[in-house]
Amino acid sequence: MAMAVDCEIKRYKKTHHEIIIKTEDSQPPRHIPLEIIFDILSRLPVKSLLRFRSVCKPWLSLISNPQFVKTHLSTKSFKGDDDDDDYTHLRLVLNTHPSHNVTGLKTCSIETLRSVLESQQWVSAVDLDYPFNDLDQDVVVVGSCNGLMCFATRTGTIYLLNPSTRKSKRLPDSGVKRLWDSRDLYGFGFDESNDDYKVVLISYRAGGVSSNVMVYTLRTDSWRQIGGFSFGVTCNVFGNFLNGSLLWLVCVDNSGPGYSYVVVSLDLEKETYGEVSQPNYGYAESSLDLELCVLESCLGMLCRSSKNHTDVWIMKEYGKIDSWTKLFTIRDVAKPCSHTISTPLCISKNGELLILYGQHLSVYSPKNGTFRNLVIQNANNCKQICTYVESLVSPDADIVVERQHQ
Repeated sequence: MAMAVDCEIKRYKKTHHEIIIKTEDSQPPRHIPLEIIFDILSRLPVKSLLRFRSVCKPWLSLISNPQFVKTHLSTKSFKGDDDDDDYTHLRLVLNTHPSHNVTGLKTCSIETLRSVLESQQWVSAVDLDYPFNDLDQDVVVVGSCNGLMCFATRTGTIYLLNPSTRKSKRLPDSGVKRLWDSRDLYGFGFDESNDDYKVVLISYRAGGVSSNVMVYTLRTDSWRQIGGFSFGVTCNVFGNFLNGSLLWLVCVDNSGPGYSYVVVSLDLEKETYGEVSQPNYGYAESSLDLELCVLESCLGMLCRSSKNHTDVWIMKEYGKIDSWTKLFTIRDVAKPCSHTISTPLCISKNGELLILYGQHLSVYSPKNGTFRNLVIQNANNCKQICTYVESLVSPDADIVVERQHQ
């Protein structure tokens, strides 16, 4: 990355001079090398950079440069004061039940949430400001990656959005004809090897029979069909993105008593399917209710048993079955059907878990086995929750170019 940045700065110097800072009349002007300007700006938050684009044309050009966007995304400035605290630039999106034909997307800072996990304070969410918020129908969050978020409507229209810059893009129609008994699955992630963002649409008939698997690539701004998804009935509509793959939990009928679960992966580079090993839950799979998740940048699994408790597992090293570790067991405090534990978000420094419990954000303390609701003003009755990192990554056509192979 350092070599790529150095080459980009050299190319940039061919068209721009050093930045000149004027001083008092008695002193000569100071020349600041572009390498230093590049390094300083790449450590600043998105909100500041959006303002600094108006400082001068060289800064506008630099901040808009694709290599600067990548460097800014990967810089260590996304970490907080502690090396293990990488939530400084993360924000939470809460998809609440809409009212008056207005979508119910709210946002607040993850850092703010983490700071109140040990207290009874409340936090406030604000409306997510985005260009297509005048839709007369509800939207669902497909996923987020590198600051881009993917949304879908009930009619199948898909949007990409960077909430930090408010830039958005409506994807072209996939061309898939939806039948009365078909069901759509979605996924959104980043193909690092091709430097491309991809949206996956899986449309299958009742009974788990695959009909179409379409992949949209941002670089070509088009859809194409790939091999069918024929593993069974999926438990999660939206694929979890991790380690270059989209992951779905699939319930498999064993053609006999009981059933089993399979974690199916779709490699976004090779566009091939695979399976990821699961932990040894200690119970018969047919008696379990499983939910796939991503927790602390690891593949996670929520395992609910008939004994009215939920085990939280994570795979510390992706792809290695021996790395599955049970973090703790959540003793459900309510009747099994009254609330559903799902969507764990983060673990605080004292080991408490921020989780969606029913339709409310809650904090679970493994030490005493208790829940407490986290009061978020203006964001009651959450039906979906997601995080995104603040970045300058653009969903617009300015990055949709043919990849040059060497």
